[in-house]
Amino acid sequence: MHDLITMGRTGVDIYPLDHGVPLEEVRTFEKFLGGSATNVAVAAARYGRSTALITKTGADAFGRYVRAEAERLGVAGDHITPIVGDGPPTPVTFCEVHPPDDFPLYFYRWPTAPDLMLTDADLPLEQIRSARVFWTTVTGLSAEPSRAAHHTAFAARGRAEHTVLDLDYRPMFWADPSEATREVGRALEHVTIAVGNREECEVAVGETDPQRAADALLERGLELAIVKQGPKGVLAATADERVEVPPFDVEVVNGLGAGDAFGGALVHGLLEGWELRRILEFANVAGAIVASRLECSTAMPTTAEVEAGLAQWAAKGATA
Repeated sequence: MHDLITMGRTGVDIYPLDHGVPLEEVRTFEKFLGGSATNVAVAAARYGRSTALITKTGADAFGRYVRAEAERLGVAGDHITPIVGDGPPTPVTFCEVHPPDDFPLYFYRWPTAPDLMLTDADLPLEQIRSARVFWTTVTGLSAEPSRAAHHTAFAARGRAEHTVLDLDYRPMFWADPSEATREVGRALEHVTIAVGNREECEVAVGETDPQRAADALLERGLELAIVKQGPKGVLAATADERVEVPPFDVEVVNGLGAGDAFGGALVHGLLEGWELRRILEFANVAGAIVASRLECSTAMPTTAEVEAGLAQWAAKGATA
């Protein structure tokens, strides 16, 4: 039994070492493991969690890198499989780095990506059933056959505890926002936890106000709704409790990956059985730590690093 199984996007992040300039002027880059589902698995592994990733890569050098790097970072690679025969290459993602809040992303995933070619045959259904947490993202619902494979996984899971949908809406992957709304609505019928920012909640349930968005998610039968509010922090709601936690301030280097760090920390807190406020504080600090670093996967913090950040936060009275 794995503590966490994630399913979905993977690839290689090609991030600039020259900051504050447009991509066409960048001279040096470094490659890192990337993709939202991949990063969440790595983040949870940093806390000692047994994690696995279900995804596909191209049958190429970057695909081999994805599996080797995931395994090096503690993620089981049994279900990171290459496309057989002709198929699209392993996707790469470029970004620009303009701190503190401008990080344009350029996805090279056309006409499709291997992780959107997942089929039922790729799914370890017994492992999906038995995992303590099963994590999917909205990107995996954006195209067939991945969309159908996700619903096969949801059916096998049976809306068991800690079945998570990351609302991770990327408009470039969808023909129209209404299509995303329809497919997210279908998926919400099968999960118990949803995590997203205000814009993603608007796509999912038509609400940008955090409180109303949380209400709308809970009305779909979820047990926990988490709405990220940017500089206002994060809101978490259950049927019996509402908690808001302010942000943990850092000097931002690259805001990309902070949400995935939050996700891996959320998984860890849920499995530890912490009360909701402690989970949010831990996840907030984890996300902030990654925002203070360039990369995503290899930037994920350890428990000791997050605890040190929490102590610093408490000393300033943020958690009082």
